[in-house]
Amino acid sequence: MEEEQQVAWIATPYRAPVLDTEGNELGTTESLLGDEQSDIFHGLAVKLRSSGAVVEIPAAQVQRITTVRVYTTVEPDQVDALARYREDHWFHLGWGGLFQKRPEWKQRP
Repeated sequence: MEEEQQVAWIATPYRAPVLDTEGNELGTTESLLGDEQSDIFHGLAVKLRSSGAVVEIPAAQVQRITTVRVYTTVEPDQVDALARYREDHWFHLGWGGLFQKRPEWKQRP
């Protein structure tokens, strides 16, 4: 079994399991939400295991990111209330996932 090591948000494993507060896998990471150049993490887009819907988990609810999985403060009964992911502007990251930048963020030349 692989040993978990905490990593920075930008190193989030692609399609890593995302856990709720009880350790249940609520879904997998589909994209990072943030500003890579400014190193500002806004959260994750997560594909729910139960429905296949993609939802947003705000950075404030991401407790820890490791080389293996993501731990959150999302309670099991809060999963269905998570905001649906809204596609705005995508950027590719080296790990094969997608990086999203909100349209209200200023574009850099």
